[in-house]
Amino acid sequence: MHWQTTRFRIDLARPRVMGIVNVTPDSFSDGGLYARPADALAHCQRLLAEGADILDIGGESTRPGARAPDADEELARVRPVIAHALTLGVPVSVDTSEPAVMRAALGLGADIVNDVRALQRPGAVGVLAAHADAGVCLMHMRGEPGGMQQDPVYADVVAEVRDFLRARWLALAAAGIADERIVLDPGIGFGKTVAHNLALMKHQEALLALGRPLLAGWSRKSTLGALTGRPVGDRMPASVAAALMAVERGARIVRVHDVAATVDALKVWRAVQEA
Repeated sequence: MHWQTTRFRIDLARPRVMGIVNVTPDSFSDGGLYARPADALAHCQRLLAEGADILDIGGESTRPGARAPDADEELARVRPVIAHALTLGVPVSVDTSEPAVMRAALGLGADIVNDVRALQRPGAVGVLAAHADAGVCLMHMRGEPGGMQQDPVYADVVAEVRDFLRARWLALAAAGIADERIVLDPGIGFGKTVAHNLALMKHQEALLALGRPLLAGWSRKSTLGALTGRPVGDRMPASVAAALMAVERGARIVRVHDVAATVDALKVWRAVQEA
């Protein structure tokens, strides 16, 4: 299975590691660490040295309770980092829901739009449809970051997430966006309790049945804190374990903060698979 993007046709026969580059002052794990362009650029290069396959650059924090920046502010944060990352020889993803930011990033040459709102904002589908090859990741989120964790309720979380992702995929197909450009993300931690997140992992095969590659984003999430009692900065072992479990259950991309540890763990996993 492949993921078609602007400059790269990514072979997903091997699980891929997407390294997180948050150029925000308020992200839940590393807010402010890479807000200055120079720090973000150095972080991109560090993640590549650690083995990242894809760089995911975001200028909006989507932690619970986060304030959304306006489009100009978000674009000012990500533009210089995207421009630099595009010189590094790997696929570059922009983590945004804002159509103006998508358009500008794709204009620079970005390969992927990674949207936690699954291109539901007015004009977002049109931006992707107007581009010949850009890849897109469609994520499920219940509500908006400001209130998404206020008692989220599902009758059947796996079925509801599956049906949402199918509906968004079909909306893109209707706009002429080829299936090979589309990856799906169940949105771990986005409007979901610990039990909901665990159910999505346990029954991940139901999402795979949709027929598109899955991206899993468990890195440092609050569910891992709830399970281990560890603060956000001490969740690397749990994050690596969750990434491995997601891959074992069929995910083809894992979005992570701790690239080196995840890459090493996947090397061991793959060696066993191929032995």
